[in-house]
Amino acid sequence: MAFSAHLADEDLKETFELPDKIDQKAKKLADLIHKSTHFIVFTGAGVSTAAGIPDFRGPQGKWTLEAQGKRVTTSSECTLQAIPTPTHMALVALQDSGHLKHLVSQNCDGLHRRSGIRSEIISELHGNSNRETCRRCGTAYLRDFRAVASHERTVYNHRTGRKCTLCRGELMDTLVHFGEDLPEGTMGRARAHAERADLCLVLGSSLRVTPANSIPEVVGRRRGGKLVVCNLQMTPLDGLASMRVWTRADELMVRVMGYLAVPIPSFILTRRLELRTVKKPRGFQVSVQGLDVDGTPASFLRSVKVERRVGKAEPYSFEVREKLLPDSGLTLSLSFMGHYNEPDLELRHQYRSGEDERSCYTLQFDPSSGQWTTELEAGQSAAAKGLSNMAI
Repeated sequence: MAFSAHLADEDLKETFELPDKIDQKAKKLADLIHKSTHFIVFTGAGVSTAAGIPDFRGPQGKWTLEAQGKRVTTSSECTLQAIPTPTHMALVALQDSGHLKHLVSQNCDGLHRRSGIRSEIISELHGNSNRETCRRCGTAYLRDFRAVASHERTVYNHRTGRKCTLCRGELMDTLVHFGEDLPEGTMGRARAHAERADLCLVLGSSLRVTPANSIPEVVGRRRGGKLVVCNLQMTPLDGLASMRVWTRADELMVRVMGYLAVPIPSFILTRRLELRTVKKPRGFQVSVQGLDVDGTPASFLRSVKVERRVGKAEPYSFEVREKLLPDSGLTLSLSFMGHYNEPDLELRHQYRSGEDERSCYTLQFDPSSGQWTTELEAGQSAAAKGLSNMAI
């Protein structure tokens, strides 16, 4: 990564185009996306400012304020409670419609993954503040809290203080600090997609941090490649851009999606729950675990209650000294971290076979209504109800 963070006043100047000019460029960009065979997007902090997360080089950005000797007061809760922006959700829609082939991001706020971007199509170059990995076995964990080292001694000490549940190895945060190398696998995957891309859209990035900025540069310099840059400030790659848009990311993307006739979905918080029941000589064992859509262990539960037994720490495992007969029910009460004011959820699981079972539930929470919906992964409806229906 680059070692310098601060810019001259001229570089910080923001430029805004007139709405009709933005609309013309949005229509042209939509046509480019429609015709593209390998479309990639490169995002920076500017895509998250509308979610209340400060950028770095804007007038109120972290590095701008530091350069002016002003205090930076961003709360760590800011990223956990932030609602993904229209741009975040537009990228999810482009993923689901097949237009977007890969997303490369400099952001560490976790909003792309939380919005619904699948792990296999994103390269988070500078890490994810909600993701940690095991130094020994490489297992990754997604957390509904900041999985970041305390950095009491140095920012280069990435130990979070937690242990891997599989091998008890040390867990390390995934953040990349100035002076550190980017993960080879992540950077290599991003570069491979850039070398295939015929269109790269940059959203909300000053393109001044190396080597991340080399990804869109690959597309801009390649014969037949088109680079489109949307940012309020000048970037070093403006001269390579086939189109330069001077506006906020949301202003552009709402128009682009309209011309593509691809609706931007509302944000729905999606969780996945694995439930295992194992027969024992005197009863059975129940284990409950959060999983991401790709199978990555995910921590989003504060506590789990199975019948009358309460677990407050992972892994959630319960010994029940009762016979669990086929077609009998099992009641789980789930309490969440609650960053979006999610109410507790009561889940009624139907135990069917009388043998060991593994079931996965999709839990979806709508922040606008304060309601949960649940569904078995196989598509069968699960009996569940919110213990509280308080909306945000």
